[in-house]
Amino acid sequence: MTNTVLRVANVSKRFGGLQALSDVGITIDRGQVYGLIGPNGAGKTTFFNVITGLYTPDSGVFELEGKAYKPSAVHEVAKAGIARTFQNIRLFADMTALENVMVGRHIRTRSGLIGAVLRTPGFKHEEAAIAKRAQELLDYVGIGKYAEFKARTLSYGDQRRLEIARALATEPKLIALDEPAAGMNATEKVVLRELIDRIRKDGRTILLIEHDVKLVMGLCDRVTVLDYGKQIAEGAPADVQRNEKVIEAYLGAGHKTH
Repeated sequence: MTNTVLRVANVSKRFGGLQALSDVGITIDRGQVYGLIGPNGAGKTTFFNVITGLYTPDSGVFELEGKAYKPSAVHEVAKAGIARTFQNIRLFADMTALENVMVGRHIRTRSGLIGAVLRTPGFKHEEAAIAKRAQELLDYVGIGKYAEFKARTLSYGDQRRLEIARALATEPKLIALDEPAAGMNATEKVVLRELIDRIRKDGRTILLIEHDVKLVMGLCDRVTVLDYGKQIAEGAPADVQRNEKVIEAYLGAGHKTH
């Protein structure tokens, strides 16, 4: 099995007269936390959305564990093995936390529609296994005690963790986190960082798009920086921080590394 989980190359995307991405590419190895950063309008969200199937690229090469995949729709990309969260939380607000995670797990079920309608023994057994796994994932992200709470009643930070649990329920080869720290206070960010670190230590591979540069630089193994739709730097966080183009475009001329 290849050590490379995701390889994306030569990705371009245009919206009308705007060239949002120009020949962008990244390679993420197994067990890495890979950061994608850049100033507002740099193209990072567009690139993220292309990788995860929300946008269709004009061109590009897409491989997951050495096999080509087509980023044509979010659910198809999820089946291929990439699970994502969203900057604006997208939970089923009136379903319980447990039910939200079970929904994520259903992408890997076998019983199908007939089994669900007829309530076959196989379906019932599978549903019980799904509920058990969903509870385990809620415990894993630290909100197991809220399993029967409706998603909308959870705190903001706990809703973020619920999204991550739902993404993990799909058994992803890569988990893609879209601005997971957005709107969090300092305490919630510490908890989030500990969770992401735990997920990585347990052998998962993570793509992280994030505005919080301190979080990215302290957590990621490698970082890519975009500016005006182009890749201006890629490498270890310490090297990226010293890159003159990055300092000028993103971190600010007065930024100092330590």
